[in-house]
Amino acid sequence: MNLFKRTSFRKKLPKREQIFASRFTKPFAPMFDKHYFWTLNRRQAAVSASVGLFCGLMPGPTQMLSALIVAYFLRTNLPVALFTTLYTNPLTYMPLYYLAYKIGALILGLDQNAALVFPSWDGGHFLSESWTWLVGAGKPLLVGVPVLGTILAVAGYFAVLGLWRLRTTRLWHKRKADRAQ
Repeated sequence: MNLFKRTSFRKKLPKREQIFASRFTKPFAPMFDKHYFWTLNRRQAAVSASVGLFCGLMPGPTQMLSALIVAYFLRTNLPVALFTTLYTNPLTYMPLYYLAYKIGALILGLDQNAALVFPSWDGGHFLSESWTWLVGAGKPLLVGVPVLGTILAVAGYFAVLGLWRLRTTRLWHKRKADRAQ
């Protein structure tokens, strides 16, 4: 028995009509109730995942909003773009930003360890010291975050294309084997 059948998963997802029936989302229905925002094919899945991976590195609460805006202008699948931003969470955010800092410092030719001594929690000046630390690390982060986002977006695009092709090939072989029996 296959627990992850496509039809059973799709039955659990809300339909477009249900999403736009809410009083909070009804005003946005004319803008977002277009077929290309909800259709899923190989190209749209890859582009949507790329959008989500790139926008997932945006600061805090702007991730989903920026993914929504970019996906809107690219006319690609909105749920996939929004869902893909969730790879950044409290556990992954700091390692990703550390990597972005290293990439930015490498590109700018800066000493990569200079501004990485994070302020101590002890003492009453944590917020002011954190602001000073952030200003010092700002230039490498401003360069590193878009570069890392682009790397993740390109890798995600080709990963989705490859996984989609692999799944399609497996389904073809399964159908061929079922017909042979």
